[in-house]
Amino acid sequence: MFTAGRPALIINTGMMEKLRLGFVGAGSMGQTAHLKNYAVLPDCEVVAVAELREKLGQAVASRYGIRHVYRDHHQLLAREKLDALIVSQPFRRHGQLLPELLPAGIPIFIEKPLAASVPTGEAIVAALGQSKTWLMVGYHKRCDPAVEAAQQEIQRLKKTGEAGRLQYVRLTMPPGDWIAGGFDDLIKTEEPVPPLPLDGPPPDLNEPAWQEYLTLVNYYIHQINLMRFLLAEPYRVTYAHPSGKLMVVESESGVPGIIEMAPYTASSTWQETALVCFQHGYLKIDLPPPLAMNRPGNLEIFLDIPGQKGLTVKPQLPPVHAMRRQAENFLKAVRGEGEIVCPAEEALQDLVVAREYLRLLRGV
Repeated sequence: MFTAGRPALIINTGMMEKLRLGFVGAGSMGQTAHLKNYAVLPDCEVVAVAELREKLGQAVASRYGIRHVYRDHHQLLAREKLDALIVSQPFRRHGQLLPELLPAGIPIFIEKPLAASVPTGEAIVAALGQSKTWLMVGYHKRCDPAVEAAQQEIQRLKKTGEAGRLQYVRLTMPPGDWIAGGFDDLIKTEEPVPPLPLDGPPPDLNEPAWQEYLTLVNYYIHQINLMRFLLAEPYRVTYAHPSGKLMVVESESGVPGIIEMAPYTASSTWQETALVCFQHGYLKIDLPPPLAMNRPGNLEIFLDIPGQKGLTVKPQLPPVHAMRRQAENFLKAVRGEGEIVCPAEEALQDLVVAREYLRLLRGV
């Protein structure tokens, strides 16, 4: 986890009063990845939702017991006293929407990535620096119990040195069934989404390169972010294979890593993995589909320390999925009881890494 340059806002809750949350957007990810998790957490209450599609907003509010439904975020902020906002919008809306939300002065959660380009991301970070709040970006894989346990073990092994040096990190993300039934109970209506202004391309990218960048940050920004989390330090891109399947990186301390992008396709399963190698052992993480409920990842730890017998451990992890844990972590940060898992300042670095990869891949 990462602590932003400003402290988390501490709310005087007395006898742990429930945090009052507002939702901006009740579409597919808003419902399945976020709302269904916050709705069952005992220390918060979703008191209002802003949704441009009136029938959808009313139907979602009815299912989850949300008292107030508003047409847009302007109405919501004008009429509600909230402790935090959960904003589930297309990432090309962030540069348009966040400047209108920051003056409310309350913590905000958004989906990944921070923005659709480096300049827009920089503008958001600058606006945050002038505000009285903070922003958490939804990199839920950091909150998976297997990833959390792996990161703790990586830091322990670095500190003790018993497994030697950290030598290599590999992330593999083949396309597959990332939904895994997560949309089965999705509320839908036939209402069209009204046209909204979107963030445009930066001046240094032509249209084909811009579209390729959007695809990259939409599909692989999670892995770009997870690489930094597992390395626990900044890194840079050193090579992009012309096939578009392989990104090679090097950490600040010289540890190499690769991100394999769609090396194959798994149509009916999800086979995302991470491998972290030390001189005398490794940690392997198998991640579940992003929208699978009550399923953590699997972690395998193998140590073969000189003078000792080899040991393989597979920890028993709690049956909690990453999206639920992410919601819990956001609420802890709002209360001032935990760190911001990924603030805007760090999420900006993901956009920079993606931009450098595209430059090496296409020469633009």
